[in-house]
Amino acid sequence: VESADATKLPVNLAISLLKNNRGEIDLALPISGSLDDPQFSIGGLIIKVIVNLFVKAVTSPFALLGSMVGGGEELSNVEFAAGRATLNDETTKKLEALAKALNERNTLKLEITGRADPETDKEGIKRLAIERAMKAEKLKDMKKAGEGKSLDEIDISPEETKTYMKRAYKEAKFPKPRNLVGMQKDLPVEEMEKLMMTNLPATDDDIKDLATRRAEVVQNWLTEQGKVAPARVFLLPAKLGA
Repeated sequence: VESADATKLPVNLAISLLKNNRGEIDLALPISGSLDDPQFSIGGLIIKVIVNLFVKAVTSPFALLGSMVGGGEELSNVEFAAGRATLNDETTKKLEALAKALNERNTLKLEITGRADPETDKEGIKRLAIERAMKAEKLKDMKKAGEGKSLDEIDISPEETKTYMKRAYKEAKFPKPRNLVGMQKDLPVEEMEKLMMTNLPATDDDIKDLATRRAEVVQNWLTEQGKVAPARVFLLPAKLGA
């Protein structure tokens, strides 16, 4: 209603964040004051706490959710290693807390924006391509021995790095330094890696695709492992930038 005393705070948003599916708002907040103070008022303290909660709801909604279900973690973003779109234990832990919050509050919906940095992620994409090229060479050896695995299941040990880097470098399609008789030069691992980093492609479209895949990975985890209804999780256009 129109009233000079009415709050301008986003009451509906705050209630949606605080209220569980049973219609309960269960808070454990410290309240302190002196009973000897003539201005002391339980009601006034409670109102102050609620107003502060409502302010936090609009300014830091994910921090509020994190304080209630995630042990105080900021749940507004998850980080990915450069050039990659795979979750690790830390990011999965965040998504578990976020899924719990969403499943306990059916009125909430979530928008996800994938992001990528044109500088660090471009380098990361190239490093990932080198890593996968080395794994592909190891996979050839494993298949000859009757073993079959996906590239993601293969590890390259430090002792194997030189062997598979050399083979991946040889298979890479770009001009390579040659000696006086036209034979490909035998280079140290560091130089082979440097040449591959310089010559392997990583376009702006690759960066945008990476940002989109990151958002899709988060969406899929929340709807599949997190059991959040797909109709409540939306993907927004990806953004590029540091």
